[in-house]
Amino acid sequence: MEFVIAFVSFMAGPLLVGLGLTLGLEHLLLKQMTTPPAAFWRRPVSARLAHVGYWCASWSLCTLITQRPWFSLIVVNALWLVVLQVSHTKYVSLREPFLSQDFEYFTDAIKHPRLYIPFFGIGLTIAATTAGALAIGLGLWLEPALGFSAAYSGNAALWLVPLISVLIGASLLVYALGNRLASKVMLVPEFDLSELGMVAYLLAYARLARRPLTPQHNPLDEGERDLADTLRELDDENATQALPHVVSVQSESFFDARRVYPRVRDDLLPNLDRCYFTALAQGLPCGRLAVPAWGANTVRTETAFLTGLTAEELGVHQFNPYHQLARRAVPNLAASYKARGYRTLCIHPYPGSFYLRNQVLKQLGFDEFLDIAHFSDADKSGQYISDAAVAAKVEDCLLEAGDTPLFIQVITMENHGPLHLEAFDCTRLPEWYDGDLPENCQELGIYLRHLVNADAMIEQLTTALARLPRGGLLCFYGDHVPIMPEVYTTLGEPNGVTDSFIWSSALPESDDTARQTMAAVRDKNPELMEWALDCEGPFKTDEQCRKGDPRVINIDTLGSALLKATAKHARHSAVTQKFRSLS
Repeated sequence: MEFVIAFVSFMAGPLLVGLGLTLGLEHLLLKQMTTPPAAFWRRPVSARLAHVGYWCASWSLCTLITQRPWFSLIVVNALWLVVLQVSHTKYVSLREPFLSQDFEYFTDAIKHPRLYIPFFGIGLTIAATTAGALAIGLGLWLEPALGFSAAYSGNAALWLVPLISVLIGASLLVYALGNRLASKVMLVPEFDLSELGMVAYLLAYARLARRPLTPQHNPLDEGERDLADTLRELDDENATQALPHVVSVQSESFFDARRVYPRVRDDLLPNLDRCYFTALAQGLPCGRLAVPAWGANTVRTETAFLTGLTAEELGVHQFNPYHQLARRAVPNLAASYKARGYRTLCIHPYPGSFYLRNQVLKQLGFDEFLDIAHFSDADKSGQYISDAAVAAKVEDCLLEAGDTPLFIQVITMENHGPLHLEAFDCTRLPEWYDGDLPENCQELGIYLRHLVNADAMIEQLTTALARLPRGGLLCFYGDHVPIMPEVYTTLGEPNGVTDSFIWSSALPESDDTARQTMAAVRDKNPELMEWALDCEGPFKTDEQCRKGDPRVINIDTLGSALLKATAKHARHSAVTQKFRSLS
């Protein structure tokens, strides 16, 4: 009876009030979503029990530590509020709510604050930190600890036993519900959150994330066979000499802004246009690219390109695939090239530990990883290492390659946000944009400056590859569209697709030849020309672009296409070498 009285006296009030507060905060912070979470009573029973279990376990654990029931209510709900506010901020910027895999970003925000805190709001971060510190101080001062109160000081079991019982019972309940909730999700974050509520949704995704990634097939198999067959047709000496250097560039936040904003100058990206023309003439892929990321989450695009695995094949690991790739090897582009005698390296001008790249790239089979340590502050353009400096590093690697063909995966950083932290040079705007930008759209001007630099990188790399005796391929693609919420609100937002091409130094590169080919295409297929040159077409959303529009390349097919382009280049080079030897 004493334990029942103790429960009612110090536990019932905080438990009930705190539970109501968690639901109220969830409703207030997430109601701006297109499909906000369903009302508590409309959720599945397992989802409701998970929410209650989370609250009871969190509160009882905090109360065991602090011995202050009402103070613990405030602490747990303050942490809950942080998760909800981060989810709201992420949804506004990236069109995706908070995921269980995102908890690691709290430590990343401490290590790399510039990448995260400006999107949350520097003022809000300072205010929240200050308010939290004050609340902790006041709470500890105003509420006496249970162990020192008159009611419980003589018998600690009166408050310890109920708290421990609630903690154990609630924790077991939450753990038991994990698998049941995992079976209910569709792996569409906004939909799953709206159906289950935040707690059950996070629990389900966390439980699924514990399951290992087990690909059932090799998506690159077709490209690998094409390259293997080509090399088999050639004798060993010709095969070795015919293999081109291969450079693939994942360009940060790159997409052709001209197709969304008509006042962006037509001549903004001359090298992209040239490579589009050439790729069409060479019969190589080019055009819009459907990617699994919006505004951030670069590793999703990176994984799709390197492994060819689709979102469906990755399952819950599609949201942060490098967790799994750091632990187990899967078929991938680097391993494919390495098996054909290539030396493989990756260049990314940022700390190698970020996203576990220093572990993942080694697991994938890259021979060397050049990270931020191989650059200096003098190499920066704006906040990050410039595309020009990265291209120069690629040139150095190519010149030092000797007789060994190289596969170089490049992941740029120059155009990474937050763009609003950079100074806007309005005097250069006429070079990129016709007319004046709206006052709240200066981010677009900053973005266009970096876009021009990315285009210059294309010229720098194609020129370098064309000069080499071995020649080379350049695969260039954008990882996602940039984060520019004010621009999108004022001038309209893109549909999420980026741009890509594969260019060869050995196959025809004449602009005249390319334009003649384009003219022939225009006569036979005006729709294809609209796609190739205009790139807007009738498809406006990511979902529509991913439903099989043949005019949009899927990023998970680009790696296999690059292997096929390598085979095509090698065949052409071998024939050319043989012709020269005969003449």
